Amino acid sequence: MIALLLALGSSLAYGCADFLGGLGARKAHVLRTVMVAAPASLAVELLLWPFLGASFDSATLGWGAASGVASAAAFALLYRTLAIGPMNVLSPVTALVSAMLPVGVGLVQGERLGLAGLAGLPLALAAVVLVSAGHGAESARPSRTALLLAFGAGAAIALQLVFLHQAPAASGVGPLIIGRAVSSAVTLAAAGLMYRRLGAEKPAYAVSATAGVLDSVANLLFLLAARSGDLAVVAVITALYPAGTVLLARSVLAERLHRGQLIGLGTAAVAVSLLALT
Repeated sequence: MIALLLALGSSLAYGCADFLGGLGARKAHVLRTVMVAAPASLAVELLLWPFLGASFDSATLGWGAASGVASAAAFALLYRTLAIGPMNVLSPVTALVSAMLPVGVGLVQGERLGLAGLAGLPLALAAVVLVSAGHGAESARPSRTALLLAFGAGAAIALQLVFLHQAPAASGVGPLIIGRAVSSAVTLAAAGLMYRRLGAEKPAYAVSATAGVLDSVANLLFLLAARSGDLAVVAVITALYPAGTVLLARSVLAERLHRGQLIGLGTAAVAVSLLALT
């Protein structure tokens, strides 16, 4: 039950962070948004260090650094994906992709899916097709580029979560600190190389920083949940995060869904729930 509640909290924080990050990336180049979000996230994890402890042995450094590289890619790909939109379609696609890899890793490491899980996997794939399909000129149909970015963002998120899970359980917030420091460095280096292509628009500082803070909280809750439960189950519960993004996109941006896409979102919810039952 503790792992379930932590995973649900992580899901909610991720959903809100994604919405704000996507919103910020609409005002300026995505790297400008990440340049604010990543350091803000690192600041939160450094503040948590005295309370939750941290160790920095070789395994923690290695897995933390790997998660940081994946996190930098996830930040950029996800915020760019959500900036292109529509958020309420692309966010669920990203979530389903991000759930598949951790489930596979959990199975390889000895976790077992029951009948509910075996039914949930094909349903998840069907949901991806449904939510990705538009109908007519007025539907919220994502472009091919947006879909490719969504799949890439989902893969990067999955790798980040898997790498965090591999870090030693006694390392405290060490993997998060190392990961965020690496992702911040990668982001700043990329921004330096692409400086002339970033444009003159200033990022939405408050929105971007809040997105980074929420992302840090989500990472922490996921790490605690994965340490107290099965990776396959925790990952798919965390993958419910589009619910927050979709609700915010509908209420703030007035985004609409086609009936077939609503069926796809319902199928996605059933698929994730079946996987969680395992």
